[in-house]
Amino acid sequence: MAELTGGRVGRITRPDGRSVRFFDTGAPDDADAPVVVWHHGTPQTGAVIPPIADAAAARGLRVVSVARPGYPGSDALTGRTVAAAAADVLAVLDELGVDRFATLGASGGGPHALACAVLAPARVSAVVSLAGIAPFWGDVDWFAGMADPGGLRAALAGRDARAAHAETAEFEPESFTARDYETLKGAWAALGADAGAGAAEGHAGEVDDDLAYVAPWGVELGAVAAPTLLVQGGRDRVIPATHAGWMLERLRRGELWLRPREGHVSVLTALPVALDWVVATSTR
Repeated sequence: MAELTGGRVGRITRPDGRSVRFFDTGAPDDADAPVVVWHHGTPQTGAVIPPIADAAAARGLRVVSVARPGYPGSDALTGRTVAAAAADVLAVLDELGVDRFATLGASGGGPHALACAVLAPARVSAVVSLAGIAPFWGDVDWFAGMADPGGLRAALAGRDARAAHAETAEFEPESFTARDYETLKGAWAALGADAGAGAAEGHAGEVDDDLAYVAPWGVELGAVAAPTLLVQGGRDRVIPATHAGWMLERLRRGELWLRPREGHVSVLTALPVALDWVVATSTR
């Protein structure tokens, strides 16, 4: 059953007893508004922060977002795959009575946006992945260009190794470009605060995310039927542009917007035009 607070935050209980927290910008007077599902990065709370909510509202869009297992308000699911976390999202949408939707994700949210499209092909009108991570293709080149791949490398060695890494890991300042830092001081300032809140209760969500990224996702990129937009910064030092290029070659209806000067955070400034693409694509 869903537990809503002011139509903004709620929870559902999954068949295995886990609690899953979700966020919904919808209100009774805009129940017919087109829905976009936002998949958060690593680590985040899943909250629909102002730059996302404002860009969506300006286009008449309702946003639903779900905290992945292990993040505040959502119980952990040990050994979860990308597909398993995406299944939680679909369960929330079922509870809310949402049938048709577009699915968008940033960074670690990108895989989950793609997975939703595979799991519910008849329901997804469009997919957007901003600075999204690609499936691990089994080669060291997957890490090339990452300023700090320590967490993902540790994940390849298993849960214990990744959890141990989390206990001592510190943010590598070189992961972000000057434009990233400028963006975090400006319109996307809420992103940094939300990242801190996402990690406030421990490392479970982040650890399980990294383990899921480097393991089989449970879905194949070639099975994404909906039009898919990849938005990638050419100077991204967290998820390098090679990941977007690799995915583009495997997506049936993929399109790549390469923004050469942008980094991992500053590429998010493309969200408004990406939402314009979603609106145009979903109405064709």
